[in-house]
Amino acid sequence: MHRTPPKKKARELAKYLRAERPDYPYLKSVFRALRAELEVEIPKAEHRLPEVPTEEELRQFYQVVWQTRNFADMVLIKTLFYTGVRVSELVSIRLADVDVERCQIRITRGKGGKDRQVPFPVSFRELLALHMQRMQEKQATHLFESVRKKKYTDRGVRKMLERYAQVAGITRSLSPHKWRHFLFTWLKKQGIDDALIQPYSGHESRQSLEIYSKLSLADAQQEYDQVMGRFPIQ
Repeated sequence: MHRTPPKKKARELAKYLRAERPDYPYLKSVFRALRAELEVEIPKAEHRLPEVPTEEELRQFYQVVWQTRNFADMVLIKTLFYTGVRVSELVSIRLADVDVERCQIRITRGKGGKDRQVPFPVSFRELLALHMQRMQEKQATHLFESVRKKKYTDRGVRKMLERYAQVAGITRSLSPHKWRHFLFTWLKKQGIDDALIQPYSGHESRQSLEIYSKLSLADAQQEYDQVMGRFPIQ
C-alpha cells in the first residue's frame, strides 16, 4: 500500500486548516474525530508486571547490611523495607513525623502532593526509637541526616542500596522501587486486602477511592501487624 509521507500529508492538510487559525485543542479534537471516521483503533499499552525481588534476595541483601554493623544504615533500610515509601519520601521524613507509640510515620506531601500515614512493625519500634534518640542528641531535624546535619539525598540512598546489593552478589538491577513492590506483593500474598494496602502505598484509583475512604487506619494497622511478624527480615 502506497502512503503519502507524513510531512507531505501534513502540508496538504495545513492548506485546508490554515484559514481557520486552529489552536492545539481544536486540532486534537479534529484528529480525534478523524480517527473515529477512519475507524482507526488505539493500540492498547502493554502493561508489564513489575520485577519483584525474591525473599531469598531480600535475606541475602540484609545479611550483608547486618554484617557491616552500620546502625544508621540498618535503620534506614528497614524503614524502607517495612513501609514501602518512595526514596524521595524517605529522605524527607522529619523526626516529628514519627509516632513511635502508634508505630506510624506521616508522609508529608508524597506523590501527588498528598499526605498519608504508613505503618512500621511493633518489633521495629525499639530500634527506631533508639535511632531517633541519637538523632535528637545531634539536634537533627530529619530522621536520616549526615554528620553535617544535612538530610540524606535520593541519590545517596540509591548508591547505598546499590553498594550493598553488589557486596551481596545480587547481579540484577534492584531499584528502590522494586523493593517497594516486594513489600506490597508480599502483603498481598499474606492475604492482606488491596483496600488495606492502598492507603499505605500512596496509589489511588478513582474506582477504589470510595471503598478506601470507608476503611479506618486502625483496621489496616491491625492487619499489618498480624502479618509483619512473618516478614523475611526482623
